[in-house]
Amino acid sequence: MSRKRFAIAAILVAGCAAGTVSLLRAQQRATDVTIGANDLGGVVTGANGPEAGVWVIAETTALPTKFAKMVVTDDRGRYVIPDLPNAASYDVWVRGYGLVDSAKSKSARGKRLDLKAIAAPTASAAAEYYPGMYWYSMLQIPDKSQFPGTGASGNGIATVMKAQPYWIDTVKNSCQSCHALGSKGVRTIPKEWGHFDSSLQAWTKRLQAGQAETNMAVTLGRLGPKKALALFADWTDRIAAGELPSSKPERPQGVERNVVISMWDWSTPKAYLHDAISTDKRNPRVNANGLIYGSPEESTDMVPVLNPLTNEAWQIKHPFRDANTPSSLDYPHGHSPYWGDEQIWDGHTTIHNPIIDEKGRVWFTARIRAANNPNYCKAGSELPSAKVAPQETSERQLSMYDPKTGKFSLIDTCFGTQHLYFGHDANNTLWTSAGGPGSGVVGWLNTKMYLETGDAKKSQGWTPLIIDTNGNGKRDSYVEAGQPLDPKKDKRIMAAFYGVQPSPVDDSVWGQSMDVGFSRLDQPSYVIRLVPGSNPSETALAEIYSPPDGSFGSRGIDVDLNGVVWTALSSGQLASFDRRKCKGPLNGPLAATGKACPEGWTLYRFPGPQFKGVSDTGSADHAYFVWVDRYNVLGLGANVPIAEANGSEALLALVNGKFVDIHIPYPMGFFSKNVDARIDDPNAGWKGRGLWTTTGTRAVFHNEGGNTSRPKLYKVQLRPDPLAR
Repeated sequence: MSRKRFAIAAILVAGCAAGTVSLLRAQQRATDVTIGANDLGGVVTGANGPEAGVWVIAETTALPTKFAKMVVTDDRGRYVIPDLPNAASYDVWVRGYGLVDSAKSKSARGKRLDLKAIAAPTASAAAEYYPGMYWYSMLQIPDKSQFPGTGASGNGIATVMKAQPYWIDTVKNSCQSCHALGSKGVRTIPKEWGHFDSSLQAWTKRLQAGQAETNMAVTLGRLGPKKALALFADWTDRIAAGELPSSKPERPQGVERNVVISMWDWSTPKAYLHDAISTDKRNPRVNANGLIYGSPEESTDMVPVLNPLTNEAWQIKHPFRDANTPSSLDYPHGHSPYWGDEQIWDGHTTIHNPIIDEKGRVWFTARIRAANNPNYCKAGSELPSAKVAPQETSERQLSMYDPKTGKFSLIDTCFGTQHLYFGHDANNTLWTSAGGPGSGVVGWLNTKMYLETGDAKKSQGWTPLIIDTNGNGKRDSYVEAGQPLDPKKDKRIMAAFYGVQPSPVDDSVWGQSMDVGFSRLDQPSYVIRLVPGSNPSETALAEIYSPPDGSFGSRGIDVDLNGVVWTALSSGQLASFDRRKCKGPLNGPLAATGKACPEGWTLYRFPGPQFKGVSDTGSADHAYFVWVDRYNVLGLGANVPIAEANGSEALLALVNGKFVDIHIPYPMGFFSKNVDARIDDPNAGWKGRGLWTTTGTRAVFHNEGGNTSRPKLYKVQLRPDPLAR
């Protein structure tokens, strides 16, 4: 070889070597993951390279209660699970759309662990990991032409079903609000029940199972048993035959990949949780690093408690006053494929919601006695509120737990309670909702007076909902609900709050009603503004606002720092109502229709498919409640509303008009009824804050893990990027 050719060859070899080194360095940069002593990280790859937007889950049973932490891979398949508690080892695996779960690898914190993702071999295998909404959207909804229902001797749809929206609203707000409909435990017939001649027979049996039998029977009666059973049976038959959801979920994108989700087991496999509380909504720094409390509703009197610093979970027993207080054990019950004939619920106190005050005390809506009220609540009493609207019964009252003393105070109320929130006044008024419309009143407790005197009778009050239909700006004598308007009088509506939230911008209290629709021809719910006045039981005035035409089913409510009201609609939207946009008068005859301010509404369609057979805009997704992150605790901005979307098994945060989908991947079937957010350390960035939520389905055993699974408590945090430590 000549010297010239040798030189050229040498240059080419050197160039190739340099290129190889550059390529190796680029590959190393693509897989660089910085891991601290308490972290776990690596790269997830599949058959075609890095897997972006999939979840990596690390779980351990080596702590006082089972614990897991979940993160999402970045666009190069990299992941970092930060700040794992000290444990002997973790089971680590990959879950994601388009995949099946990878094998679980054992690892300890402080280690690098590269993982192999496993592509789903079939479309059916992939669909097993879809959120429940994608499955229950396959449920065939009766066509609009079949409404109003003509009853059992007609088309099988109940006559109370005046239009298709009432059917959808009932499926979501009565069925889906208690059970994760699309979960595998619901969309399929449990094998433990044995043989059925038909799915119709199986569904008939299913709706007679467990201690919720009566509730399910009521809902079935509303829908019309003949039609409802046939459609649910058709749904499971089509799934059993191999039909799959018509659309697919997308993997997390953008900021959705920055989430860090921590999860703890608490309570017991036989219980369920309605809600959890970590702090005072008015000041999220209250109870920093403190205990988290849950509300187990019908299932038990044992309040679950978690210490997130020590990973310890335990229970405290909520007392009740009278031996004749009703119990869940009194409910009729049918044979369960999960629990046989065992009655797994034994609660007396039916604790629905907790809230924490400025001193860290926990207040509950809880039953402390039988329903019949004391005489001072009834007609003939000298109590001011009883003179206006006497109350014969109260299904649930109030209680307060002081962690410093470990003692409960049982607070008798004449009005029923469901949700509760503190106002912003000097009396620290605790405003409550009644749940259903039956009582027709809104109740409150002057907690300042109660804590000073211990006198529940004098510290409470309630008012009916009166609309200023005569338009003179004050409350006058009124016609009762169901009576025609009188131009000289105001008008009472027989509604009550389900959600409740005092406004942070004025002295109004906002609520939201449900189930009004069965006696009306338009919308099945209201958003309600209550202005208490100087003597609320006699001066309070209400304004009602129905969602826009084509939408319906308000559920849950919150108010942002601008006074804008947020609610979730069963028509498949998140909705805002801004009273500042109202152009016309908000009193007078029009006020009684709920149509006084259509311009105040803005709708945001939930992501995901619509029901089979429904042509209207909206989504099959459903949110049980909505919560506004007033103080930017999560990190998406101040005043961001977050819908607890139990269909998509996610927290849906609305940011600049678009939803950020924070999906909870494990266990499948995540179902939340509310969230709150706490700042533990304002100087620690994202690590010093987070949202708290809990499993909310009444049947935890329908979800992944079956009847060995316990309810879960979740902390959701948002870091600046997917690899932040």
